[in-house]
Amino acid sequence: MKKKNNLWMFVFMILFVAPLYAAVQSNKPNGFNYWHAILLGMIEGLTEFLPISSTGHLILASRAFGLEKGAIDAFNIVIQGAALFAILGLYWERAKSMMWGLVGKNEQGKSLFLYLLISFLPAAIIGVLFDEMIEERLFHSIPIALALIVGGLLMIGFEMINKRRKVVGVPIESMTWKMALVIGIAQIFSMWPGTSRSMATILGALIAGMSLPAAAEYSFLLALPTLGAASLYKLITAGREIFQLAHWSVILLGMIVSAFTAAVAVKGFVAFLSRGGLTPFGYYRIILGIVVLWWIGH
Repeated sequence: MKKKNNLWMFVFMILFVAPLYAAVQSNKPNGFNYWHAILLGMIEGLTEFLPISSTGHLILASRAFGLEKGAIDAFNIVIQGAALFAILGLYWERAKSMMWGLVGKNEQGKSLFLYLLISFLPAAIIGVLFDEMIEERLFHSIPIALALIVGGLLMIGFEMINKRRKVVGVPIESMTWKMALVIGIAQIFSMWPGTSRSMATILGALIAGMSLPAAAEYSFLLALPTLGAASLYKLITAGREIFQLAHWSVILLGMIVSAFTAAVAVKGFVAFLSRGGLTPFGYYRIILGIVVLWWIGH
């Protein structure tokens, strides 16, 4: 009972004390405050591991709030990294098996680590080479809307084909390095905001022959090196801009909200997949993309 009371006290501090402190400390001229941090953190946490593009949602939300580009885009990457704590908590046994595998005490964990490394490298290399060009040309509303619509159509079409063919797929334990490479190549397309890293990797895993639950889990695990590296890169290259955007407490609040809502979203997504599949998310993407295009046109 005492542990539960301590937990609720911690939650109370996060939800009430931290925002009040952040509100007092945040006096930045561009208007970024703790409410923005909370809203962006919630959007990130709810969308990061769903196949609907967290980056696209964050960019659209940031523009709707009238926030400045540059630092806010870097802030969005940082709270994406914070969502990884949810994955570490929910899939701790997998993470632990990989750590034991690195010291030669778990062969299955070692293999999974190597597969994740293979899947991580293609997008990492492209990201380092073309990061600035991608942000300059694709981090805009119209490219995001088009990516949302195209991705939605792909998800609906692919699931229809799989159901007709009655494809079952294999679990993570049966994957090979070739399957990991296919997923890694698919992840490259997620660098176009609006595509969704989760969608690209899940579809890549399904194409490679994995089952839908295994594809989703592998996509979650692949976020650990992918988003972790992206967040670290942004902290190194744009850390000063991020802390000029708002007080550190505001940034920390966004990260905490992101991690908490991500944990809730992942558990809900996994439970939903067995009943609804990917098609509902495809329709959501198409509707959102059309709404964004309509909004831009008016």
